[in-house]
Amino acid sequence: MELIRGLHNLRPRHRGSVVTIGNFDGVHCGHQAILDQLKAHARAHDLPAVVVVFEPQPREYFAGDQAPPRLTRLSDKVRLLGHHGADRVLCLPFNRRLRELSAREFIDRVLIQGLGVRHLVVGDDFRFGCDRAGDFDLLKTVGEQAGFSVEHTRTFQIDGERVSSTRIRTLLASGNFGQAARLLGRPFSLEGRVVKDRQLGRTIGVPTANLPLLPGPLVLRGVMAAMTRLEDGREVPGVLNIGWRPTVGAHRPVLEVHLFDLDESLYGQRLIVMPCARLRGEETFASIDELKRRIHLDIDQARDYFQQHPLDASGALPGQADVDASLPSCRYPMASAPLAEERSKHEQ
Repeated sequence: MELIRGLHNLRPRHRGSVVTIGNFDGVHCGHQAILDQLKAHARAHDLPAVVVVFEPQPREYFAGDQAPPRLTRLSDKVRLLGHHGADRVLCLPFNRRLRELSAREFIDRVLIQGLGVRHLVVGDDFRFGCDRAGDFDLLKTVGEQAGFSVEHTRTFQIDGERVSSTRIRTLLASGNFGQAARLLGRPFSLEGRVVKDRQLGRTIGVPTANLPLLPGPLVLRGVMAAMTRLEDGREVPGVLNIGWRPTVGAHRPVLEVHLFDLDESLYGQRLIVMPCARLRGEETFASIDELKRRIHLDIDQARDYFQQHPLDASGALPGQADVDASLPSCRYPMASAPLAEERSKHEQ
């Protein structure tokens, strides 16, 4: 799979392709259905399947910190797109120059001159170009003149509702990791290399591995039971905290995970952290001692969760026939509600 950054890096060999365009944030089951359409047409006509994405995403460009939080960083998105059938990803910088292209200029420069598009797969509500003036009908009209065909994407639903990045964000924020995993086709995960931080956890007897977070809004905040996959493939249960650490005063949000019964240095390792059950939201405590007591209670609750939920030997999710070893897969079931809410259900 080839990543091409910017129109200026397109070469004559990149011309002649089947193309789709979008944010593809999360590369969820709905996106995967589009990619299936894309690669089916590409294989039938012996052409490369190309996905065009933007960096930053258009809503981030216009709304800044008010934009929805990302589900996937660019590197993870590209890897997932490749896994699901993209031969090439063209990443266009979304800036003033691109934003000011008219719809016809976008078609001419990106699709016709740049990619030599033969077939285009987009939603029938797709809008593009300056002031979003371009639409599906314009693409079909120009395609008939320029010699490329246009196909609309099929709506993909789970449980009678359209799968969308917005729906997944809502599920994650509410602690419904099980349903979010169904919509994603894999457990939601956060990845990164362990970096040195203030090492506050060690001073209170709870060492943590710290991973850098994407700038911008957080898709998750609070304390969660989580599984962490190490570079050697081991999966270790623990407690995950994402937020601003208001009790000790942080200058930026942090992702820190305490791994149970693991006493080894993880600095520099790339970890995959999979939240399994929400324990509580972010809280401010009156003292460090009160914070320590709450952390140890969180640890006890997380241990109880993993003890009460048996391993799923297959690691497969509903509708997921095979799990690629390079993709996140968790052998523990994902909770459908915050842990306190789940407990109250069982107690009724």
